[in-house]
Amino acid sequence: MAVADTLARRVPPRRRPPRRRHRLVLLAYLAPAAVVLIGLLGYPLYQLVQMSFYDYGQEQVSGGAPVHWIGLDNYTALFGDPQFWSVLLQTVLFAAVCVVLTILVGLLLAFLAARLRPWVRTVLFIAALEAWAAPAVTGSTVWLFMFDANFGIVNEVLTSLGMAYFDGHSWTFGKLSAFGLVAAEVVWCSFPFVMVTLYAGLRGISPDVLEAAALDGASGRRTLVSIVIPMLRPALTVVTIQSIIWDMKVFGQIYIMTDGGGIAGRNLVLNVYAYQKAFASSQYGAGAAIGVVTVILLLLVTVVHLNITRRRGEEL
Repeated sequence: MAVADTLARRVPPRRRPPRRRHRLVLLAYLAPAAVVLIGLLGYPLYQLVQMSFYDYGQEQVSGGAPVHWIGLDNYTALFGDPQFWSVLLQTVLFAAVCVVLTILVGLLLAFLAARLRPWVRTVLFIAALEAWAAPAVTGSTVWLFMFDANFGIVNEVLTSLGMAYFDGHSWTFGKLSAFGLVAAEVVWCSFPFVMVTLYAGLRGISPDVLEAAALDGASGRRTLVSIVIPMLRPALTVVTIQSIIWDMKVFGQIYIMTDGGGIAGRNLVLNVYAYQKAFASSQYGAGAAIGVVTVILLLLVTVVHLNITRRRGEEL
């Protein structure tokens, strides 16, 4: 006992690095990226917020009239406009449908990829990543041509199968069909990221756990619900938050496939609505106010994402 006490006194206890020093080291690593982000994003965001407080139209842009400070008038007019609330609701519903479909398609294909042979899985991944890498303009144009009323292959195939209704049918005329067509294109170019991420999560599940569940008599459905999905929850959380952010700020697909927001603006979302206000109507201050509201909504989603990620890290 005396020898142990002597050794304990001679060996100094290990000290944890000071928390303040640890934070300074982390800030030093993040500083270069922060400088670049502030330069590329901070200043344009500052200009956007500043413009939203001014009466800024075509006359002010051309220098024919002075710029007037109007405070919160743009926001007051925006929140008092029924069209804004309608567009906001459409944006949220459209994003929700796209997120749910993207997660479902990506999850099903991730399960499929886990059961395929390596070379077949490689072909699937390459084909999916080509869809993900395609620019929004290119993908939207291709989809629009496929569903063209007169020359689209989709209408020709459906008509040849005896569905005469689709002869000359316009997929972008109706509000719901136009939104559905855009949603299908958004899911097509978004599911590869979800599929690859969830496949990596599936690969991280130990086979011993699944084997133990099978030995205990758990059915496939019970194993999926009680073991696989809970263990995929971190990856599912990440892809869900990322999909919400991406789908809330969709612009190119809506603008190209509905010709600027559809007939009488029936297919507007927030980004297209801001574009129409700023550039089509030359109300740059009002368009900037819509942009600020969109940024705030996305920041709220990002804060939720960061909090969930931090909590997951603490749990690990």
